[in-house]
Amino acid sequence: MMMFDPQTRLLAHLDQLGIVPTLHSHPPLFTVADSQALRGDLPGLHSKNLFLKDKKDALWLLVVEETRDIRINHLHKSLGCGRLSFGNPDLLFDILGVTPGSVSPFALINDRETRVNVAFDRMLMEGDTLNFHPLRNDRTAAIAPDDLLKFVESLGHHPVIIDFSTVPA
Repeated sequence: MMMFDPQTRLLAHLDQLGIVPTLHSHPPLFTVADSQALRGDLPGLHSKNLFLKDKKDALWLLVVEETRDIRINHLHKSLGCGRLSFGNPDLLFDILGVTPGSVSPFALINDRETRVNVAFDRMLMEGDTLNFHPLRNDRTAAIAPDDLLKFVESLGHHPVIIDFSTVPA
């Protein structure tokens, strides 16, 4: 029996947009620390991806440079939303179709109702190459920031770009 590969639809959508990411295979990575220990000399910037929910049930995907110290109790002021907390794994799977450890902006392809608000760290958007899991944590897909924005916007999302160096840590 052949198992469905969750990245198949993602790669087809990227291809339709004329975006060809560079794919790397590796052992499953569940945390930023795992990634840092195993990535070797993989070029480009890496992120931590936080799935958050505010007190009014608005959902957020925060994509931040991996070494940033982020305290979610201050973020609502910068994002203009209610106070934030982490979304639970069941909600994450229901909305973005991934489990903790596989969260990335690519999971927005599964947000069929465009419920998730997206915020990118300006530092990432100023890089040359960004690395994200393509819906599975045993692969990394390298993509240019402009291509990432093109992908996210093609799904109907309107990401905000925030300078997290100005957000209280």
